[in-house]
Amino acid sequence: MQIPISWINELVKIENIELDFLIEKLTLGGFEVEDIVELEVGNQKQIALDISATANRSDSLSIQGISAEISSLLDAPIKNSDYLSKPDKWKKYIESKTKLIPSNSDYSIFLALIVENFSDKTIPKWITRKLINSGVTPSNNLLDFQNYILLETGYPVCIYDFEKVCSKLETSNIDLVVSPINAEQSFLASNSVTYELDSSILTVCANKVPISIAGLIESKDFTISEQTSTLLIEGSIFSAAKIRQQSRKIGLRTERSARYEKSLKNTYLIESIYRFLSLLRIYNPNLVCKIHTVSQINEEISKPILLKYETINEILGPTNQIKDSVPVYMSPELITSYLNRLNFQFTFDSFNFNWNVTIPHSRTEDLIREIDLIEEIGRLHGFNNFLTLLPQINKIGNEDDNYKTRKKVTTCLLNLGFNELIHYSLVNEETFIENEIQLINPLVLEYANLRSSLLPNLIKTVHENLKQKNVHMEGFEYGHVFFRDKLQNLQEKEHVAGIFGGIKTKLAWSSAAAELNWFEAKGRIEQLFRQLNLIVHWEISDSKKLKKLFHPYRNAELYLSNRSHLGSFGQIHPILANQLNLSSDIYLFEFDLEVIKTELQKNKIVFYKEYSMYPKIIKDLSFIIPKEIEFQTIKEVLYLNGTEFLAQVNLLDEYRGQSIPADQTSLCLQLVFQSNKKTLENKEIENIIDKLQLALMNKFNAIIRT
Repeated sequence: MQIPISWINELVKIENIELDFLIEKLTLGGFEVEDIVELEVGNQKQIALDISATANRSDSLSIQGISAEISSLLDAPIKNSDYLSKPDKWKKYIESKTKLIPSNSDYSIFLALIVENFSDKTIPKWITRKLINSGVTPSNNLLDFQNYILLETGYPVCIYDFEKVCSKLETSNIDLVVSPINAEQSFLASNSVTYELDSSILTVCANKVPISIAGLIESKDFTISEQTSTLLIEGSIFSAAKIRQQSRKIGLRTERSARYEKSLKNTYLIESIYRFLSLLRIYNPNLVCKIHTVSQINEEISKPILLKYETINEILGPTNQIKDSVPVYMSPELITSYLNRLNFQFTFDSFNFNWNVTIPHSRTEDLIREIDLIEEIGRLHGFNNFLTLLPQINKIGNEDDNYKTRKKVTTCLLNLGFNELIHYSLVNEETFIENEIQLINPLVLEYANLRSSLLPNLIKTVHENLKQKNVHMEGFEYGHVFFRDKLQNLQEKEHVAGIFGGIKTKLAWSSAAAELNWFEAKGRIEQLFRQLNLIVHWEISDSKKLKKLFHPYRNAELYLSNRSHLGSFGQIHPILANQLNLSSDIYLFEFDLEVIKTELQKNKIVFYKEYSMYPKIIKDLSFIIPKEIEFQTIKEVLYLNGTEFLAQVNLLDEYRGQSIPADQTSLCLQLVFQSNKKTLENKEIENIIDKLQLALMNKFNAIIRT
């Protein structure tokens, strides 16, 4: 909204106010100054401000409204216009003719007047100049009066040719009502566009003939012309929700509807109509005005809001004025002066330091709670005039078991190089697996089911990232899954799932980059559970639910020692990987978070191991052994015969080839020796390795490789 400074100065004395100071005050008061416009009208230079107001401040969308705001912000007296005080008798007369309507109506007031003897349509030059200064192009007809009233008061006025209405209806006895139409029909608007109306569109009807779409646009059949001498003037306030609804439906938005959409109040509507008639009388002194229709809801008086001095200080804090090293708060007298500047009616309780504030009718939409009044006080004082202090808040509340579990699992997964991902819990019916729980009324078909697993979305995310050339994508996700139990009851659980692998990496600087194999991927999962201090048992999977996701021979079910089912782990199904153009060396896991939480609650005792100050000795041991022997069995034999100095046994390499018999495999193990009491000698370690080799040969018929 373009506001000329000269027009504001007619209502508020701002001649001696610097422009930068005014802009700063407006900005801090919530009115953003978008631009400073320099104009030259009638050989006079003018300055106008392009001001953007918040959507809930319909009272400020006019010269009168913004002048009142500037008056409050600058503590400068405002000059009330004559038309706000003169029409008292006329207003009382209109109220005596008013017909009350239900409070749930789509409009709060409907006022229709018939104006006769309108012959001289000359537009005063001062109105033309003000329109130009406000960025409005004059049309040199009655529309200029309408635009002027809209700018000055903020109220839209709609005008019809009364003689055309009478001619169309073939009677001068006209009944005006605001109502939806009874049947679908076409409506030719004044912009020469035809709109299709139905029973959801609110119209202003004369004897059941629509003369306008309420709050939007009038009919072309009843628009004014140069020959118009009798006017039908409509001044109404329509429901913001209703105007927004029908504006979207027919695809039309006008200056009138833009005002109504911001919850315009009827506080000064009658005064603005009086002002409009006064402008028409400038060149038409014999103008005759007759009240035709007045209907209005009986609005309830808003209840006073209790404003506490203690709450004001708690919210806004001390000012930036410090006296004797002690912060200074706003005084009750200063707050009272701010309430006066805002033209609020109130009573002050000097004993309890409370104010009972009655909100003006024009501000009942945006001032509802005590915090709204505190914001108003802060605006006038200037938020930049308060100290900026971070509150000293002690830790509130305790971490529950769910949070602790997620926190611990998250830390472990981040340490393993994963990134946390988030997906919707609504999916398609078929996303590699069956999602049997369907929504009754989904918004879109793509999100019509509740997911029964987290893995499909993770696979899709990796697929989409690979298409964008983002190859480093290893992630995990927490989320709820939904399923039916044996009794067909709906169940919900929280799971954690992840996807990794498919990336060529170097495990050692001297080796070539390669993708993870099954044993390395399984090792990362085992490392996760070692960090969580959980003992996990691996078993062959027979799950039919995830058979489309997992490799038929490279997947496993994980259980705890108490036989609680922890979840699933496996390599991606090669057919699925081929369909999505993914690497077949991608690995998936999905675990029940509730099971992990229950087990972590049992393991509350933490055992700490003293760090050895003596160096390690690392030796490699290679041998050929029957391939059906499990690696865990081999480790148990080595630890049993490796004395107290054998600290770790790590698998470095597994090889099967032409030089190795078909029923055997070659393993290379890394043996880490360390003592907490002394520095070990190589000779001592060699004797231990000899014993280990002998134990492997006797126990497993192993062939030692040199």
